Amino acid sequence: MFWHEVSSLMVSDDTYKTIKSLSQGSYKEKGSRFIAYASPVSSLEEIKPILDDYRKKYYDAKHHSYAYLIGFERSVWRANDDGEPSGTAGKPILGQINSFGITNILIVVIRYFGGTLLGTSGLINAYKTAAYEAIINAEIIACTIKNYYRIEFDYSSINNVMKILKDENIDQSDQIFGLDCSINISFRLSATDNILKRFSGIENIKLTIIGTH
Repeated sequence: MFWHEVSSLMVSDDTYKTIKSLSQGSYKEKGSRFIAYASPVSSLEEIKPILDDYRKKYYDAKHHSYAYLIGFERSVWRANDDGEPSGTAGKPILGQINSFGITNILIVVIRYFGGTLLGTSGLINAYKTAAYEAIINAEIIACTIKNYYRIEFDYSSINNVMKILKDENIDQSDQIFGLDCSINISFRLSATDNILKRFSGIENIKLTIIGTH
């Protein structure tokens, strides 16, 4: 997806933008090569193995700088210069992530030093441009934020429960039907108030939130 298409994605209060799959970009300046990889990630646990892989693959590179931003609230992030002067690598990479308004992404920029110092502004531009190239070469997609619940209810209420699930087009999994019934359900965040209100009209039903993502 080209950069001018990104802003055309319809993003509402319960959606966010991320990249669909791994993408790559590059930049050259005064003999130095900057190779950028943008990876979709959804948790902190995914970060270290990806970084380790690039450090092994590009073991002879001078720097492996990176930035990531995780979560639909865009609250989990880090920018790492990996030995470059403070603020010249990780921060420009993170700046590109923010400028595109995306999340759940890790960008690693590998630098092969070309023998000529680039200076502060040169480094900032190089890391910024490499990250930019990786993003514009990616397919940017809009994802829906969903709430996940476990509902428990008496078998006598099954018809009422199933009617709500059908009416609201609620996703279901892990159904257990007996004298005591339970179902895992998920629905978009913006529908939460309406759906919980409908379930509140059923006696002896218990809803336990599993998560939001």
